[in-house]
Amino acid sequence: MKKVVVIVLSLAFICYTLSMVLADSTNGRLENTQDELKLGVEVLLDEQKELIEGKRVGLITNPTGVDQALNSIVDRLHNDPAVNLTALYGPEHGVRGDAQAGEYVEYYIDEQTGLPVYSLYGETRKPTPEMLENVDVLLFDIQDVGARFYTYIYTMAYAMEAAQENGKEFIVLDRPNPLGGYDVGGPVLDPDYASFVGNYPIPLRHGLTVGELANLFNEEFAIGADLKVVEMNGWERGMYYNDTNLEFVMPSPNMPTFDTALVYPGAALIEGTNVSEGRGTTKPFELIGAPFINSTEFAQALNELEVPGVLFRAASFTPMFSKHSGTLTHGVQIHVIDKEAYQPVITGLHILKAIHDMYPDEFAFRAENSSGISFFDNLIGNGWVREAIENGDAVEEMVITWNQELERFKQTRRNYLLYKILVDNMQAAVDRFTESGAIEEAAKRKLTMHLTAVAQYEEKGQADKVRKHMKGFKLLLDQQKDSQRIVEEAYSYLMKQANDMIKQWQ
Repeated sequence: MKKVVVIVLSLAFICYTLSMVLADSTNGRLENTQDELKLGVEVLLDEQKELIEGKRVGLITNPTGVDQALNSIVDRLHNDPAVNLTALYGPEHGVRGDAQAGEYVEYYIDEQTGLPVYSLYGETRKPTPEMLENVDVLLFDIQDVGARFYTYIYTMAYAMEAAQENGKEFIVLDRPNPLGGYDVGGPVLDPDYASFVGNYPIPLRHGLTVGELANLFNEEFAIGADLKVVEMNGWERGMYYNDTNLEFVMPSPNMPTFDTALVYPGAALIEGTNVSEGRGTTKPFELIGAPFINSTEFAQALNELEVPGVLFRAASFTPMFSKHSGTLTHGVQIHVIDKEAYQPVITGLHILKAIHDMYPDEFAFRAENSSGISFFDNLIGNGWVREAIENGDAVEEMVITWNQELERFKQTRRNYLLYKILVDNMQAAVDRFTESGAIEEAAKRKLTMHLTAVAQYEEKGQADKVRKHMKGFKLLLDQQKDSQRIVEEAYSYLMKQANDMIKQWQ
Protein backbone atom coordinates (compact mmCIF):
# COMPACT_ATOMS: atom_id res chain seq x y z
CA MET A 1 0.00 0.00 0.00
CA LYS A 2 2.82 2.40 0.91
CA LYS A 3 4.50 1.59 -2.42
CA VAL A 4 1.29 2.52 -4.31
CA VAL A 5 1.00 5.83 -2.44
CA VAL A 6 4.63 6.65 -3.14
CA ILE A 7 4.18 5.88 -6.87
CA VAL A 8 1.02 8.02 -7.07
CA LEU A 9 2.69 10.93 -5.28
CA SER A 10 5.75 10.64 -7.49
CA LEU A 11 3.66 10.69 -10.65
CA ALA A 12 1.72 13.70 -9.37
CA PHE A 13 4.97 15.54 -8.61
CA ILE A 14 6.34 14.77 -12.07
CA CYS A 15 3.13 16.00 -13.76
CA TYR A 16 3.16 19.17 -11.68
CA THR A 17 6.80 19.83 -12.51
CA LEU A 18 6.23 19.31 -16.24
CA SER A 19 3.21 21.63 -16.18
CA MET A 20 5.26 24.35 -14.49
CA VAL A 21 8.09 23.95 -16.97
CA LEU A 22 5.67 24.20 -19.89
CA ALA A 23 3.98 27.22 -18.34
CA ASP A 24 7.33 28.92 -17.78
CA SER A 25 8.33 28.11 -21.35
CA THR A 26 5.12 29.59 -22.73
CA ASN A 27 5.35 32.66 -20.51
CA GLY A 28 8.93 33.12 -21.57
CA ARG A 29 7.94 33.07 -25.22
CA LEU A 30 5.31 35.70 -24.60
CA GLU A 31 7.51 37.86 -22.42
CA ASN A 32 10.18 37.89 -25.07
CA THR A 33 7.77 39.55 -27.49
CA GLN A 34 7.78 42.70 -25.35
CA ASP A 35 10.65 44.84 -24.14
CA GLU A 36 10.83 46.31 -20.66
CA LEU A 37 9.62 49.90 -20.65
CA LYS A 38 12.44 52.45 -20.62
CA LEU A 39 11.81 56.18 -20.88
CA GLY A 40 13.75 58.41 -23.22
CA VAL A 41 15.79 59.83 -20.35
CA GLU A 42 16.82 56.32 -19.29
CA VAL A 43 17.73 55.30 -22.84
CA LEU A 44 19.82 58.48 -23.17
CA LEU A 45 21.80 57.99 -19.97
CA ASP A 46 22.11 54.21 -20.22
CA GLU A 47 22.65 53.71 -23.95
CA GLN A 48 23.08 56.98 -25.87
CA LYS A 49 25.05 59.30 -23.62
CA GLU A 50 27.42 60.06 -26.49
CA LEU A 51 24.70 62.39 -27.81
CA ILE A 52 25.51 64.91 -25.05
CA GLU A 53 29.04 64.05 -23.90
CA GLY A 54 31.53 66.86 -24.45
CA LYS A 55 28.71 69.36 -25.05
CA ARG A 56 27.20 72.15 -23.01
CA VAL A 57 23.66 71.03 -22.21
CA GLY A 58 20.58 73.18 -21.67
CA LEU A 59 17.60 71.35 -20.18
CA ILE A 60 13.91 72.20 -20.67
CA THR A 61 11.97 70.32 -18.01
CA ASN A 62 9.57 70.40 -15.08
CA PRO A 63 8.72 68.01 -12.20
CA THR A 64 7.66 65.29 -14.67
CA GLY A 65 11.26 65.00 -15.88
CA VAL A 66 12.05 61.94 -13.78
CA ASP A 67 13.17 58.38 -14.37
CA GLN A 68 11.11 55.40 -13.24
CA ALA A 69 12.67 55.57 -9.78
CA LEU A 70 11.44 59.20 -9.60
CA ASN A 71 14.96 60.63 -9.74
CA SER A 72 14.95 64.10 -11.29
CA ILE A 73 16.67 64.44 -14.65
CA VAL A 74 18.06 67.74 -13.35
CA ASP A 75 19.86 65.92 -10.55
CA ARG A 76 20.92 62.99 -12.74
CA LEU A 77 22.51 65.27 -15.33
CA HIS A 78 23.98 67.67 -12.77
CA ASN A 79 25.58 64.85 -10.77
CA ASP A 80 26.93 62.98 -13.79
CA PRO A 81 30.62 63.83 -14.30
CA ALA A 82 30.30 63.00 -18.00
CA VAL A 83 27.59 65.64 -18.53
CA ASN A 84 28.08 69.42 -18.56
CA LEU A 85 24.67 70.83 -17.61
CA THR A 86 24.85 74.62 -17.98
CA ALA A 87 21.28 76.00 -17.96
CA LEU A 88 17.68 75.16 -17.09
CA TYR A 89 14.52 76.35 -18.86
CA GLY A 90 11.04 76.23 -17.37
CA PRO A 91 7.67 76.05 -19.21
CA GLU A 92 4.35 77.23 -17.78
CA HIS A 93 4.27 76.39 -14.04
CA GLY A 94 8.10 76.46 -13.88
CA VAL A 95 10.91 73.91 -13.55
CA ARG A 96 9.77 72.94 -10.05
CA GLY A 97 6.04 73.17 -10.91
CA ASP A 98 5.15 75.67 -8.21
CA ALA A 99 3.43 78.31 -10.38
CA GLN A 100 -0.32 78.34 -11.13
CA ALA A 101 -1.75 78.46 -14.64
CA GLY A 102 -0.91 81.72 -16.40
CA GLU A 103 1.53 82.84 -13.69
CA TYR A 104 4.79 84.31 -15.00
CA VAL A 105 8.02 82.89 -13.57
CA GLU A 106 11.03 85.21 -13.87
CA TYR A 107 14.72 84.36 -14.26
CA TYR A 108 16.35 82.98 -11.10
CA ILE A 109 19.12 80.71 -9.83
CA ASP A 110 18.11 77.15 -8.97
CA GLU A 111 18.91 76.61 -5.28
CA GLN A 112 19.84 72.93 -5.62
CA THR A 113 22.19 73.19 -8.60
CA GLY A 114 23.24 76.84 -8.74
CA LEU A 115 22.26 76.87 -12.42
CA PRO A 116 20.45 79.75 -14.14
CA VAL A 117 16.76 79.08 -14.80
CA TYR A 118 15.14 80.88 -17.72
CA SER A 119 11.36 81.17 -18.07
CA LEU A 120 9.80 80.10 -21.35
CA TYR A 121 6.36 81.32 -20.37
CA GLY A 122 4.98 84.84 -20.26
CA GLU A 123 7.12 87.54 -21.79
CA THR A 124 9.65 85.15 -23.35
CA ARG A 125 8.24 81.98 -24.84
CA LYS A 126 11.11 81.39 -27.25
CA PRO A 127 14.68 81.21 -25.89
CA THR A 128 16.64 84.30 -26.88
CA PRO A 129 20.19 84.14 -28.28
CA GLU A 130 21.43 85.38 -24.89
CA MET A 131 19.71 82.47 -23.14
CA LEU A 132 21.50 80.04 -25.43
CA GLU A 133 25.01 81.53 -25.33
CA ASN A 134 26.36 78.84 -23.00
CA VAL A 135 24.58 75.91 -24.67
CA ASP A 136 25.44 73.52 -27.51
CA VAL A 137 22.44 71.22 -27.26
CA LEU A 138 18.94 71.64 -25.82
CA LEU A 139 17.24 68.67 -24.15
CA PHE A 140 13.46 68.55 -23.79
CA ASP A 141 12.03 66.19 -21.16
CA ILE A 142 8.45 66.98 -20.13
CA GLN A 143 5.37 64.76 -19.82
CA ASP A 144 2.60 65.78 -22.21
CA VAL A 145 -1.08 64.85 -21.68
CA GLY A 146 -2.14 64.25 -25.29
CA ALA A 147 -4.26 67.38 -25.86
CA ARG A 148 -3.64 70.14 -28.41
CA PHE A 149 -4.12 72.97 -25.93
CA TYR A 150 -1.56 71.78 -23.36
CA THR A 151 1.08 74.49 -23.67
CA TYR A 152 4.21 72.39 -23.13
CA ILE A 153 4.22 71.16 -26.72
CA TYR A 154 4.44 74.76 -27.97
CA THR A 155 7.22 75.51 -25.53
CA MET A 156 8.98 72.61 -27.27
CA ALA A 157 8.19 73.99 -30.74
CA TYR A 158 9.40 77.51 -29.90
CA ALA A 159 12.58 76.10 -28.43
CA MET A 160 13.10 74.04 -31.60
CA GLU A 161 12.77 77.25 -33.62
CA ALA A 162 15.34 78.97 -31.39
CA ALA A 163 17.71 76.01 -31.72
CA GLN A 164 17.46 76.17 -35.51
CA GLU A 165 17.99 79.93 -35.58
CA ASN A 166 21.03 79.76 -33.28
CA GLY A 167 22.72 76.64 -34.62
CA LYS A 168 21.99 74.43 -31.60
CA GLU A 169 21.12 70.75 -31.55
CA PHE A 170 17.75 69.74 -30.14
CA ILE A 171 17.01 66.41 -28.44
CA VAL A 172 13.58 65.23 -27.26
CA LEU A 173 13.55 62.53 -24.59
CA ASP A 174 10.34 60.72 -25.36
CA ARG A 175 7.58 59.81 -22.91
CA PRO A 176 4.22 58.02 -23.25
CA ASN A 177 1.06 59.70 -24.39
CA PRO A 178 -1.14 59.11 -21.31
CA LEU A 179 -4.20 58.67 -23.55
CA GLY A 180 -2.58 55.97 -25.65
CA GLY A 181 -1.42 56.27 -29.21
CA TYR A 182 -4.35 55.10 -31.30
CA ASP A 183 -7.38 57.35 -30.88
CA VAL A 184 -7.38 60.75 -32.57
CA GLY A 185 -10.33 63.10 -32.20
CA GLY A 186 -11.81 66.55 -32.44
CA PRO A 187 -11.49 69.27 -35.07
CA VAL A 188 -8.14 70.15 -36.60
CA LEU A 189 -7.16 73.71 -35.62
CA ASP A 190 -7.93 76.47 -38.12
CA PRO A 191 -4.70 78.54 -38.37
CA ASP A 192 -6.78 81.74 -38.06
CA TYR A 193 -7.41 80.70 -34.44
CA ALA A 194 -3.81 79.86 -33.55
CA SER A 195 -2.60 80.81 -30.07
CA PHE A 196 -0.40 79.46 -27.30
CA VAL A 197 -3.20 76.97 -26.52
CA GLY A 198 -3.13 75.73 -30.10
CA ASN A 199 -0.39 76.84 -32.45
CA TYR A 200 -0.50 74.24 -35.22
CA PRO A 201 -3.27 72.54 -37.26
CA ILE A 202 -3.55 69.33 -35.25
CA PRO A 203 -6.70 67.85 -33.65
CA LEU A 204 -7.64 68.23 -30.00
CA ARG A 205 -6.64 64.65 -29.22
CA HIS A 206 -3.58 64.04 -31.38
CA GLY A 207 -2.60 60.49 -30.36
CA LEU A 208 1.15 61.19 -30.57
CA THR A 209 4.05 61.19 -28.13
CA VAL A 210 6.04 64.40 -27.69
CA GLY A 211 8.82 62.87 -29.78
CA GLU A 212 6.43 62.08 -32.61
CA LEU A 213 4.96 65.58 -32.34
CA ALA A 214 8.44 67.08 -32.52
CA ASN A 215 9.18 65.23 -35.76
CA LEU A 216 5.81 66.27 -37.21
CA PHE A 217 6.26 69.92 -36.19
CA ASN A 218 9.79 69.95 -37.55
CA GLU A 219 8.87 68.59 -40.99
CA GLU A 220 5.25 69.62 -41.63
CA PHE A 221 5.63 73.17 -40.32
CA ALA A 222 9.15 73.76 -41.63
CA ILE A 223 10.97 74.39 -38.35
CA GLY A 224 14.02 72.61 -39.72
CA ALA A 225 15.81 72.05 -36.40
CA ASP A 226 18.75 69.67 -36.01
CA LEU A 227 16.42 67.28 -34.20
CA LYS A 228 16.99 63.92 -32.54
CA VAL A 229 14.30 61.95 -30.69
CA VAL A 230 15.53 59.45 -28.10
CA GLU A 231 12.82 56.83 -28.30
CA MET A 232 11.41 54.79 -25.46
CA ASN A 233 11.87 51.05 -25.30
CA GLY A 234 8.86 48.84 -24.65
CA TRP A 235 6.05 51.36 -25.02
CA GLU A 236 3.15 50.24 -27.23
CA ARG A 237 0.56 52.49 -28.84
CA GLY A 238 -2.30 50.75 -27.08
CA MET A 239 -0.92 51.60 -23.64
CA TYR A 240 -2.70 54.23 -21.58
CA TYR A 241 -0.67 55.67 -18.73
CA ASN A 242 -2.22 53.34 -16.17
CA ASP A 243 -1.27 50.37 -18.36
CA THR A 244 2.40 51.11 -17.65
CA ASN A 245 4.32 50.70 -14.40
CA LEU A 246 5.02 54.44 -14.25
CA GLU A 247 4.04 56.64 -11.32
CA PHE A 248 1.91 59.62 -12.37
CA VAL A 249 3.74 62.86 -11.57
CA MET A 250 1.56 65.97 -11.86
CA PRO A 251 2.48 67.74 -15.13
CA SER A 252 0.81 70.90 -13.77
CA PRO A 253 -1.01 71.94 -10.57
CA ASN A 254 -4.45 71.19 -12.02
CA MET A 255 -3.49 67.84 -13.57
CA PRO A 256 -3.21 65.71 -10.42
CA THR A 257 -4.08 62.23 -11.74
CA PHE A 258 -4.35 60.08 -14.84
CA ASP A 259 -8.14 60.40 -14.54
CA THR A 260 -7.73 64.17 -14.96
CA ALA A 261 -5.71 63.68 -18.13
CA LEU A 262 -8.30 61.26 -19.48
CA VAL A 263 -11.14 63.81 -19.39
CA TYR A 264 -9.03 66.89 -20.12
CA PRO A 265 -9.26 67.08 -23.96
CA GLY A 266 -13.00 67.63 -23.70
CA ALA A 267 -13.60 69.00 -20.21
CA ALA A 268 -11.05 71.79 -20.69
CA LEU A 269 -13.38 73.31 -23.30
CA ILE A 270 -15.47 74.45 -20.31
CA GLU A 271 -12.70 76.98 -19.62
CA GLY A 272 -14.08 78.98 -22.54
CA THR A 273 -17.39 79.56 -20.72
CA ASN A 274 -18.76 80.97 -17.47
CA VAL A 275 -19.09 77.42 -16.09
CA SER A 276 -16.53 76.04 -13.63
CA GLU A 277 -14.22 73.33 -14.98
CA GLY A 278 -13.45 72.29 -11.42
CA ARG A 279 -10.35 74.40 -10.85
CA GLY A 280 -10.03 75.10 -7.15
CA THR A 281 -11.32 71.63 -6.23
CA THR A 282 -9.62 68.27 -5.72
CA LYS A 283 -11.13 67.03 -9.03
CA PRO A 284 -10.29 69.64 -11.68
CA PHE A 285 -11.87 68.87 -15.08
CA GLU A 286 -13.77 65.95 -13.57
CA LEU A 287 -16.17 68.30 -11.76
CA ILE A 288 -18.21 70.60 -13.99
CA GLY A 289 -20.80 73.07 -12.72
CA ALA A 290 -22.23 76.50 -12.06
CA PRO A 291 -24.47 77.99 -9.33
CA PHE A 292 -27.41 78.12 -11.78
CA ILE A 293 -27.38 74.39 -12.64
CA ASN A 294 -29.76 71.83 -11.10
CA SER A 295 -27.33 68.95 -10.61
CA THR A 296 -29.93 66.16 -10.51
CA GLU A 297 -31.68 67.25 -13.70
CA PHE A 298 -28.39 67.93 -15.44
CA ALA A 299 -26.91 64.51 -14.59
CA GLN A 300 -30.10 62.80 -15.73
CA ALA A 301 -30.10 64.68 -19.04
CA LEU A 302 -26.48 63.76 -19.75
CA ASN A 303 -26.93 60.09 -18.82
CA GLU A 304 -29.96 59.86 -21.11
CA LEU A 305 -27.65 60.72 -24.02
CA GLU A 306 -25.82 57.42 -23.43
CA VAL A 307 -22.45 58.91 -24.34
CA PRO A 308 -19.98 56.01 -24.82
CA GLY A 309 -17.75 54.99 -21.92
CA VAL A 310 -18.94 57.52 -19.35
CA LEU A 311 -21.47 58.10 -16.58
CA PHE A 312 -22.37 61.40 -14.93
CA ARG A 313 -23.04 61.75 -11.20
CA ALA A 314 -24.89 64.71 -9.75
CA ALA A 315 -22.39 66.68 -7.66
CA SER A 316 -22.07 69.96 -5.78
CA PHE A 317 -18.80 71.65 -4.86
CA THR A 318 -17.32 74.97 -3.74
CA PRO A 319 -14.19 76.03 -5.67
CA MET A 320 -11.42 77.50 -3.50
CA PHE A 321 -10.21 79.66 -6.40
CA SER A 322 -10.91 80.40 -10.08
CA LYS A 323 -14.50 80.63 -11.35
CA HIS A 324 -17.28 80.75 -8.69
CA SER A 325 -14.66 80.81 -5.94
CA GLY A 326 -16.27 80.40 -2.51
CA THR A 327 -19.71 79.82 -4.05
CA LEU A 328 -21.71 76.60 -3.81
CA THR A 329 -21.70 75.22 -7.34
CA HIS A 330 -23.85 72.47 -8.82
CA GLY A 331 -23.23 70.12 -11.72
CA VAL A 332 -21.76 66.71 -12.37
CA GLN A 333 -18.69 64.60 -11.88
CA ILE A 334 -17.46 62.77 -14.97
CA HIS A 335 -16.87 59.07 -14.32
CA VAL A 336 -15.10 57.23 -17.16
CA ILE A 337 -16.17 53.59 -17.00
CA ASP A 338 -14.56 52.42 -20.26
CA LYS A 339 -11.47 54.41 -21.24
CA GLU A 340 -11.21 52.83 -24.69
CA ALA A 341 -14.82 53.61 -25.62
CA TYR A 342 -14.68 57.07 -24.03
CA GLN A 343 -14.38 59.99 -26.47
CA PRO A 344 -13.36 63.04 -24.43
CA VAL A 345 -13.91 65.74 -27.08
CA ILE A 346 -17.36 64.50 -28.04
CA THR A 347 -18.23 64.13 -24.35
CA GLY A 348 -17.09 67.68 -23.65
CA LEU A 349 -19.27 69.04 -26.44
CA HIS A 350 -22.29 67.10 -25.18
CA ILE A 351 -21.77 68.68 -21.75
CA LEU A 352 -21.46 72.17 -23.24
CA LYS A 353 -24.49 71.77 -25.47
CA ALA A 354 -26.60 70.44 -22.60
CA ILE A 355 -25.75 73.42 -20.37
CA HIS A 356 -26.41 75.84 -23.24
CA ASP A 357 -29.76 74.25 -24.07
CA MET A 358 -30.96 73.80 -20.48
CA TYR A 359 -29.82 77.20 -19.15
CA PRO A 360 -29.80 79.57 -22.13
CA ASP A 361 -30.29 82.71 -20.04
CA GLU A 362 -27.43 81.97 -17.62
CA PHE A 363 -24.86 80.16 -19.74
CA ALA A 364 -22.33 82.24 -21.68
CA PHE A 365 -19.17 81.77 -23.69
CA ARG A 366 -16.19 83.92 -22.76
CA ALA A 367 -16.39 87.36 -24.32
CA GLU A 368 -14.97 87.95 -27.79
CA ASN A 369 -11.80 89.95 -28.28
CA SER A 370 -11.41 92.80 -30.77
CA SER A 371 -11.08 90.24 -33.57
CA GLY A 372 -14.36 88.56 -32.67
CA ILE A 373 -12.64 85.49 -31.20
CA SER A 374 -13.69 83.99 -27.88
CA PHE A 375 -11.25 82.03 -25.74
CA PHE A 376 -13.53 79.07 -26.42
CA ASP A 377 -12.72 79.47 -30.12
CA ASN A 378 -9.00 79.27 -29.33
CA LEU A 379 -9.58 76.10 -27.35
CA ILE A 380 -11.76 74.32 -29.93
CA GLY A 381 -9.60 75.71 -32.73
CA ASN A 382 -12.23 77.42 -34.87
CA GLY A 383 -15.25 79.74 -34.75
CA TRP A 384 -17.88 77.48 -36.24
CA VAL A 385 -18.37 75.07 -33.31
CA ARG A 386 -19.48 77.91 -31.02
CA GLU A 387 -21.95 79.03 -33.70
CA ALA A 388 -23.17 75.44 -34.12
CA ILE A 389 -23.90 75.16 -30.38
CA GLU A 390 -25.71 78.50 -30.38
CA ASN A 391 -27.71 77.44 -33.44
CA GLY A 392 -28.83 74.19 -31.78
CA ASP A 393 -26.90 71.82 -34.04
CA ALA A 394 -26.41 68.25 -32.84
CA VAL A 395 -22.95 67.14 -31.73
CA GLU A 396 -23.14 64.38 -34.34
CA GLU A 397 -23.43 67.04 -37.06
CA MET A 398 -20.32 68.78 -35.73
CA VAL A 399 -18.38 65.52 -35.89
CA ILE A 400 -19.38 65.03 -39.53
CA THR A 401 -18.21 68.57 -40.30
CA TRP A 402 -14.72 68.06 -38.89
CA ASN A 403 -14.19 64.45 -39.99
CA GLN A 404 -12.87 65.11 -43.50
CA GLU A 405 -10.02 67.29 -42.28
CA LEU A 406 -9.38 64.90 -39.41
CA GLU A 407 -8.94 62.04 -41.88
CA ARG A 408 -6.38 64.07 -43.81
CA PHE A 409 -4.46 64.67 -40.59
CA LYS A 410 -4.51 60.95 -39.79
CA GLN A 411 -2.85 60.23 -43.14
CA THR A 412 -0.08 62.74 -42.41
CA ARG A 413 0.25 61.49 -38.84
CA ARG A 414 1.05 57.93 -39.94
CA ASN A 415 4.32 59.17 -41.41
CA TYR A 416 5.56 60.17 -37.95
CA LEU A 417 4.65 57.16 -35.81
CA LEU A 418 7.75 55.90 -34.02
CA TYR A 419 6.00 53.10 -32.16
CA LYS A 420 3.99 50.94 -34.50
CA ILE A 421 3.30 47.37 -35.46
CA LEU A 422 4.66 46.35 -38.85
CA VAL A 423 3.92 43.22 -40.84
CA ASP A 424 7.56 42.27 -40.28
CA ASN A 425 6.95 42.31 -36.52
CA MET A 426 3.97 40.00 -36.85
CA GLN A 427 5.82 37.66 -39.19
CA ALA A 428 8.73 37.49 -36.73
CA ALA A 429 6.25 36.57 -33.97
CA VAL A 430 4.75 33.83 -36.18
CA ASP A 431 8.27 32.48 -36.79
CA ARG A 432 9.12 32.48 -33.07
CA PHE A 433 5.91 30.72 -32.12
CA THR A 434 6.44 28.13 -34.86
CA GLU A 435 9.99 27.41 -33.67
CA SER A 436 8.70 26.89 -30.12
CA GLY A 437 5.95 24.53 -31.29
CA ALA A 438 3.07 26.91 -30.54
CA ILE A 439 2.11 27.11 -34.23
CA GLU A 440 2.12 24.17 -36.65
CA GLU A 441 3.98 24.47 -39.96
CA ALA A 442 0.77 24.21 -42.00
CA ALA A 443 -0.72 27.12 -40.05
CA LYS A 444 2.48 29.12 -40.40
CA ARG A 445 2.36 28.83 -44.20
CA LYS A 446 -1.20 30.17 -44.33
CA LEU A 447 -0.49 33.01 -41.91
CA THR A 448 2.70 33.95 -43.74
CA MET A 449 0.96 34.01 -47.11
CA HIS A 450 -1.70 36.36 -45.75
CA LEU A 451 0.86 38.66 -44.10
CA THR A 452 2.81 38.86 -47.37
CA ALA A 453 -0.27 40.31 -49.05
CA VAL A 454 -0.80 42.80 -46.21
CA ALA A 455 2.83 43.95 -46.51
CA GLN A 456 2.21 45.19 -50.05
CA TYR A 457 -0.62 47.45 -48.91
CA GLU A 458 1.39 48.57 -45.88
CA GLU A 459 4.25 49.65 -48.15
CA LYS A 460 1.87 51.65 -50.35
CA GLY A 461 0.15 53.25 -47.34
CA GLN A 462 -3.27 51.93 -48.38
CA ALA A 463 -5.04 52.14 -45.03
CA ASP A 464 -8.40 50.71 -46.11
CA LYS A 465 -6.81 47.61 -47.62
CA VAL A 466 -4.51 47.08 -44.63
CA ARG A 467 -7.51 47.16 -42.30
CA LYS A 468 -9.56 44.89 -44.55
CA HIS A 469 -6.82 42.28 -44.90
CA MET A 470 -5.98 42.35 -41.21
CA LYS A 471 -9.61 41.52 -40.49
CA GLY A 472 -9.11 38.57 -42.83
CA PHE A 473 -5.99 37.64 -40.87
CA LYS A 474 -8.11 37.52 -37.71
CA LEU A 475 -10.53 35.11 -39.37
CA LEU A 476 -7.58 32.97 -40.42
CA LEU A 477 -6.33 32.92 -36.82
CA ASP A 478 -9.78 31.74 -35.69
CA GLN A 479 -9.68 28.92 -38.22
CA GLN A 480 -6.23 27.78 -37.08
CA LYS A 481 -7.35 27.82 -33.47
CA ASP A 482 -10.48 25.81 -34.28
CA SER A 483 -8.26 23.30 -36.11
CA GLN A 484 -5.96 23.15 -33.05
CA ARG A 485 -2.96 24.26 -35.11
CA ILE A 486 -2.13 27.15 -32.81
CA VAL A 487 -2.00 27.24 -29.01
CA GLU A 488 -4.07 29.70 -27.01
CA GLU A 489 -1.13 31.89 -25.97
CA ALA A 490 0.11 32.39 -29.55
CA TYR A 491 -3.43 32.94 -30.78
CA SER A 492 -4.12 35.62 -28.14
CA TYR A 493 -0.87 37.43 -28.81
CA LEU A 494 -1.32 37.54 -32.60
CA MET A 495 -4.98 38.50 -32.27
CA LYS A 496 -4.00 41.46 -30.09
CA GLN A 497 -1.34 42.46 -32.61
CA ALA A 498 -3.90 42.26 -35.43
CA ASN A 499 -6.43 44.39 -33.51
CA ASP A 500 -3.75 46.94 -32.67
CA MET A 501 -2.61 47.13 -36.27
CA ILE A 502 -6.19 47.80 -37.39
CA LYS A 503 -6.41 50.65 -34.84
CA GLN A 504 -3.06 51.95 -36.01
CA TRP A 505 -4.38 52.27 -39.58
CA GLN A 506 -7.71 53.89 -38.67
